[in-house]
Parts: sequence; structure tokens; C-alpha cells
Amino acid sequence: MSYVHVPTELWTTSLMPEGILERWLVEDGSRVAAGQALACIRIQDSLHEVMAPASGRITAMLPTNSVVDPGASIAELME
Repeated sequence: MSYVHVPTELWTTSLMPEGILERWLVEDGSRVAAGQALACIRIQDSLHEVMAPASGRITAMLPTNSVVDPGASIAELME
């Protein structure tokens, strides 16, 4: 099992302390491939895609519109 984290690098040019999980790009329980875009995070006026670190079946840990901090876990991937 591995976790999908919001990359801390997304905040390098932002003054906002957190972001918003704006939408999931895949359905909960679906199989995803390593490098596939999974979710969109909004930080200030920018939208960023979060990619799968590995292949597996995704289980979302947060619903859409959740507030996320840098490095937060948003999903689990089961192989």
C-alpha cells in the first residue's frame, strides 16, 4: 500500500497556508497507473494536478472541497 500526498512544492510561490481539493479526476475504487493525474488542488488562483506515485486501486481519503495542507495524504493505493 502507498499513499497519495499533495506535493509540498506546490506552495513554493504561494502565500496561502493550504489548498482546496477541487475535484477528483478518477472514481473511488478504480485502478490507476503510476503517473496518472488523480486530483486537482487549487492554491490561490492556480489549479495543480496530483499524480499517482504508483499503480493500484485508489481509495479516496478526503471528499471534494476539502482543505488540504502541504504534504497531506489524500488517498491510498492498494496494489
